[in-house]
Amino acid sequence: MFHHVTVLKEESVKGLNIRPDGIYVDCTLGGAGHSELIASQLGPQGRLIALDQDEAALANARVRLAPYGDIITLVKSNFRYLKMALKEAGVPEKDGVPQVDGILFDLGVSSPQLDEADRGFSYNLDAELDMRMDRDESLTAKEIVNEWDAREISNILRDYGEEKFARKIAANIVKAREKAPIETTGQLAEIIKVSIPAATRRTGPHPAKRSFQALRIAVNDELGAMQEAMEQSIDCLSPGGRVAVITFHSLEDRICKTAFTKEVASCSCPTDFPICVCGGGEGRLKLTPRKPILPTEEELEANPRARSSKLRIAEKLG
Repeated sequence: MFHHVTVLKEESVKGLNIRPDGIYVDCTLGGAGHSELIASQLGPQGRLIALDQDEAALANARVRLAPYGDIITLVKSNFRYLKMALKEAGVPEKDGVPQVDGILFDLGVSSPQLDEADRGFSYNLDAELDMRMDRDESLTAKEIVNEWDAREISNILRDYGEEKFARKIAANIVKAREKAPIETTGQLAEIIKVSIPAATRRTGPHPAKRSFQALRIAVNDELGAMQEAMEQSIDCLSPGGRVAVITFHSLEDRICKTAFTKEVASCSCPTDFPICVCGGGEGRLKLTPRKPILPTEEELEANPRARSSKLRIAEKLG
C-alpha cells in the first residue's frame, strides 16, 4: 500500500487557480494526493498529466485516480524531461513549446520510500544501500560509498547535506570500506554516528539525517533535475498559468527562489508608460504571494515531516 501524507495540499492546489477546462501537470505524483485534489476540480474538458519515476507510485495512482477516467494521463518520467513528456502526451504547443495552465512540484520524498526498508533511504531501517527513486537507473548509494574517493564523498555531504563533519565522515567511510564493503544503511548510519562528536549527537536530529539526505540527492541528481525542470516549467506555462513549488530544504528553495526572481518583473516605470524606460525589464512572472507559504501549526502537529516545507507560487504574465 502506497500511503503518503501530502504536505501543503490545499494551499498548493488553491494556488494553481484551477480552471475546470485547463491542462495541469503534477510533476511529482507521489501518493497522488495533489493529483486527486486537482482532478476533483476539473471538468470533462480538463486534463491532468502526472509524472513520477517510481513505478510503485504510478501503480498506486492507477487505482486511486481511476474514477477520473480519461482526463488523467500518467507518465513514467523524471521531471527534468518535462517538455518531452508533455510533447509525447500531445499537449497543444505554441512556437514548438507545450502550453499548460498550471504545474505543481512537491519535492519531498514520498513517505513509502522513506518507510519501506528495501528502498534504502532510511537511516532508521537496516537495508541494502540503494536510494534510487527510479530503479531502472544504475547509480546507487552503495556505489558512491564504496567506490568514490574521500574528497568526492566529502563534497556531497557538505554541499547537499550542509554537514559540518563531512570530511571526518568521508574519511571514516573510506577507512571502513578498506576492511569490508559497506553494504547496508545500518552500517553506514553507524559510521556516520561515530564520526560526529558525542556532544553534537545529543542535540538536534539523528546524526545520519544530513548525510543520508545528501546521498539521496546525489544518487538521483535531484538539484540538477530541479534546475532543468524549473526553467522548462516557466516556458511551458500559458499566460495566466501558475507554477507551485513545495521545497523541503534550503538548497531546493534557493533554486526555486532564484528561478522565480530571475523572471519576476522588476520594471519601476509608471503603469501608464507604453514601454519600459527604467531598464529593469518587464519579466515573465509575478509572485502570488510574494513570500513563501508555510505549513500551519495544525498540519505540523498532524505531520511533523512538513516542518521544513515551503510553498512558492508564481504566475506567468501575458
